[in-house]
Amino acid sequence: MLNRRILRIKAFKVLYSYAENPDLSLKEALGSLETSAEATRDLYLYMLSVIPALTGEAARRIEAAKGKFNPTEEDLSPNMKFVRNGISALLEGDPDFKRITEKKKMSWAQNDAFLSDLYVRLKTRDYFLEYMNSGTSSLKEDAALWKRVFEEEFEDDPSLAQILEDLSIHWADDLPYALGTCIRSLEEAGRLGRWSYPPLYMPDGEEFSKKLLSAAYGRYSEYSTLIAQSVSKWDQDRLYTTDIVLIAMGLAEATTFPDIPIRVTINEYVEISKYYSTPKSRSFVNGLLDRLIKDGEAKGTIVKNNNAL
Repeated sequence: MLNRRILRIKAFKVLYSYAENPDLSLKEALGSLETSAEATRDLYLYMLSVIPALTGEAARRIEAAKGKFNPTEEDLSPNMKFVRNGISALLEGDPDFKRITEKKKMSWAQNDAFLSDLYVRLKTRDYFLEYMNSGTSSLKEDAALWKRVFEEEFEDDPSLAQILEDLSIHWADDLPYALGTCIRSLEEAGRLGRWSYPPLYMPDGEEFSKKLLSAAYGRYSEYSTLIAQSVSKWDQDRLYTTDIVLIAMGLAEATTFPDIPIRVTINEYVEISKYYSTPKSRSFVNGLLDRLIKDGEAKGTIVKNNNAL
């Protein structure tokens, strides 16, 4: 589930914690990395569980409408397509999904106001109206609807952001990645008619992240000194901890993984700097990391395989 890009971000955050708190042991740092990784998959599960929760909200509204004092014809003969969508039934009927979400105590019951607002909003969307009035019904069509919901309704929702912040300190920046994983699961469910619990890491991801963090942790003092010595005295006072950590991560990666091309490493940490550092950090991280890696190559401390050049 977790690819190298998000694992770099997680390792960066842990190393930043170490930079701010030097008493953090390597064992504690690696434990924090593992906790952060698992939290992203938990967020994926929590967001996927909104499907049966929102379907249940729709069913309750339909039943309530039938009991109105003067129900309309639409109230008495509602369109049940959404309530009967196959993706919700698939997840509710999957023993693994049910077992895992219950074990982790994942529930939207405390957030019924969010579900209500989401359903009201959803009923105004053109893509939802097209789905409801298509005249056809299939698991593939149901999956396509939920894919649109996950693509368009969650990422910039302030109410959802507050809910997630209250539930876990680890979920603050992981929503886009978790939503992307949900979308891939929905596409697979639409094709194959089943849900499968994704492995926590993509191939070699766990080894990569732990090796990267261990290398950066072990040589952080050395790297931070090297970074400070590589800029003018005036610039030393303007160094941001985030930039030092990013460059240290890049040096650790360049030194530890001979198969990863240098340009890939530099680009990855420049990309992270866009979201976690200052507006000027992009050019600073790019320039200094490039220079220090070239110095390491010249001294023989950084050696790349032929296919990584």
